[in-house]
Amino acid sequence: MTDKENLLVLNGITKRFPGVTALDGVSFDIRPGEVHALVGENGAGKSTLMKVLAGIYQPEEGEIRHKGEAVKLPTPRDALERGILLIHQELSLSPELSVAENIFLGAWPTNALGVLQVGKLNKDAQAALDLLGCDFTADTRVGDLTIARQQMVEIARVHAFKANIVVFDEPTASLTDSEKDQLFATINTLKSHGVGIVYISHKMDEIFQITDRITVLKDGKIQGTLLTKDTNAQEITSKMIGRTLDQYFIRAKANFGEEVLGVDKLAVEGLFEDISFSVRTGEVLGLYGLIGAGRTEIVETIFGIRKKDAGEIRFSGESVSFNSAREAIDKGLALVPESRKEQGLVLNMGGQDNITLPHLKMVSNAGIMDEKREKELYQRYQSLLEIKTTGPDQPVSNLSGGNQQKFVLAKWLCANPKLIILDEPTRGIDVGSKSAIHELIAGLAEQGLAVIVISSEMPEVIGVSHRILTIAEGRIAGEFTGDDMTEENLINAVSLRELA
Repeated sequence: MTDKENLLVLNGITKRFPGVTALDGVSFDIRPGEVHALVGENGAGKSTLMKVLAGIYQPEEGEIRHKGEAVKLPTPRDALERGILLIHQELSLSPELSVAENIFLGAWPTNALGVLQVGKLNKDAQAALDLLGCDFTADTRVGDLTIARQQMVEIARVHAFKANIVVFDEPTASLTDSEKDQLFATINTLKSHGVGIVYISHKMDEIFQITDRITVLKDGKIQGTLLTKDTNAQEITSKMIGRTLDQYFIRAKANFGEEVLGVDKLAVEGLFEDISFSVRTGEVLGLYGLIGAGRTEIVETIFGIRKKDAGEIRFSGESVSFNSAREAIDKGLALVPESRKEQGLVLNMGGQDNITLPHLKMVSNAGIMDEKREKELYQRYQSLLEIKTTGPDQPVSNLSGGNQQKFVLAKWLCANPKLIILDEPTRGIDVGSKSAIHELIAGLAEQGLAVIVISSEMPEVIGVSHRILTIAEGRIAGEFTGDDMTEENLINAVSLRELA
């Protein structure tokens, strides 16, 4: 296909940052009416390439051609004016603004005097929301929406700006199954109107369900472009990580000891009720449910972030009621939160400071920081978790999602907890890093820790857990072990509870 027939062509794109070449002579094209997957491990260069396309980064070498014309995209506004829209992996919304103001951010309609046309703004935004079947209105404050609904606000910009090229970067990370189905229907509609779509995802089932072609990036270089119908997950994975995944999910050997955590009839009004379960040393307990089922709220209450209204929490045989996360940490609990960027890391700090931040007493003497001890902790966990970074002071904001997640894990592992709670531990990270984290979970359990894993991915929660609780509408809907831990049983348990 010629450059004129392609919507957009990137030729020989090279982008360098201090100490690293993020993109090395990359060529990539987007055709009208197709979904072109861009896949690779975290750090492969996918997001950098798309930020070049979106006018956020400027390449040192290479050419961009849009509809056959050589173009420069010095700013995101220039890209947007050409109909190139990037839907970010991490939410890029202003929580204090309305949905409508966020959808048209940077392009609010004004009259000849420069006065904002509020009516037109809300009307056009509502039309975009209606096309997506959203259950909230254009004048809603974005900060009042759930993460999943905020993601739908991002996607609504596709309709609002009538884009001809749309980049979806991990768009389903925070969506329910029904919302994902709606997104895919939207993508198919965009295809039928000749829109070219770049789809970035670590979820192979989505890649093979929705895309027409797949391009693989590794270490900033193209490894090949294949027709989706002519390849398979094994071949794509091999190109991505340079090896096959013989054992993707790893479950720890079953060697359970005494109860570490016990919960009886725990409740928080309006969120969940009558929650009872326990987890033992050496056990991995999975919590599965749809977004909004109450899983995160339950573990936040155990951890002292929320105040319980009823019920009992036992930890190491002692009845406890933590008034803060600090109390829980001091007792031996650790919580790896769902959103690493908003809750797990200080993005402008280096990896070393992020590791030691909750444990300053551990690395200080009489209020004076022990730099040698800090460095030892950093080096230990950087090596143990194979974190790719240029050094202890590199801001974690510059790292891939997988390496960021490893720093969150390192922060809690250095406290030697008795119980570690992992809320969506592999959300938005590549298959290689996922496999490494699955192996880490198994290793922690075999060392005698109690582990709770919250995951929306059924294959993952089944693959790593010894026992699974399904949560629906704030209540336990089922408990499964052994051969009963199947996708069918988990779906039925959640669905029957939702229908009851």
